[in-house]
Amino acid sequence: MKHTITLIPGDGIGPEVSGAVVKILETAGLDVEWESYPAGVLAVERYGETLPRQLLDSIIRNKVALKGPVTTPVGGGFTSVNVGLRKALDLYTNLRPVWNIPSVPSRYTGVDLVIVRENTEDLYSGLEHEVVPGVVESLKIITREASTRVSTFAFEYARKHGRKRVTAVHKANIMKMGDGLFLECVRTVGKKYPDITQDDRIVDAACMHLVMNPGQFDVLLLPNLYGDIVSDLCAGLVGGLGVVPAANLGTEIGVFEAVHGSAPDIAGKSLANPTALLLSALLMLRHIDEGPMADRIMTALGDVLSEGKVRTRDLGGQSSTIEFTEAICRKLT
Repeated sequence: MKHTITLIPGDGIGPEVSGAVVKILETAGLDVEWESYPAGVLAVERYGETLPRQLLDSIIRNKVALKGPVTTPVGGGFTSVNVGLRKALDLYTNLRPVWNIPSVPSRYTGVDLVIVRENTEDLYSGLEHEVVPGVVESLKIITREASTRVSTFAFEYARKHGRKRVTAVHKANIMKMGDGLFLECVRTVGKKYPDITQDDRIVDAACMHLVMNPGQFDVLLLPNLYGDIVSDLCAGLVGGLGVVPAANLGTEIGVFEAVHGSAPDIAGKSLANPTALLLSALLMLRHIDEGPMADRIMTALGDVLSEGKVRTRDLGGQSSTIEFTEAICRKLT
């Protein structure tokens, strides 16, 4: 089947890892036409804005995009491209599966979690203003509509993938109205899924329990800001952000991305590990009904890592991005 997919190569190491993943997908036989557009600082240089209309129109038309890392300035500059994409395309769910890849060193074994994060509101939306000099107000917005639809996604995902438990993570003991509303919506939706166990944890306790015994959790459902923090914590359980995928999903559109940074300090040196973006691309393949191809690539990746001869530096090896990519491609041919 022929696919047309929007590609956002990103900046920093983005073009290197994106190029690596494109090569692996095409070697595996994906019949694809890429529509490539910049975002962030590169888009400002070409189009005068971080999210050009041409990029958004391409994603809306194709319904699917693969996105490399894009730099977000800290404390100034333009707002996050990731947040902008989620708002512009109503990508209300951030899906982050977390599991141990055999032969990747980590503190735990047998981790198999799914993070479902509400993606459009809460403090992470960045709605801030200065009330008076020296006083800044940040707005935490929680709505019944957003909380209900992400809860429905979590329970539907759990049912479809044979998961048995959804744990809502919140701070409703303190933010009784905002987080209280989120928790109320989770519980209301959960009643429609009697085959799925529903429980909840206060966010600080959830973090402690995750690092003590991650095996006690299955699907974690969180508001936006907690979801960002806890999903990175969970990545640390299995080896870091370089070995976990992510998807931003709406009603019709999916944008699949690596969640690590753009690492400008190593850009252009062929040192970056493309695994996270490759795993995100495998989520994309399953999303577009190319599951068998995703399975073949996963097997190839696993074989290369298990052999241990070709690894990037972050995984304890000395191989370049190009060498790692070529090793996976050889397994596919």
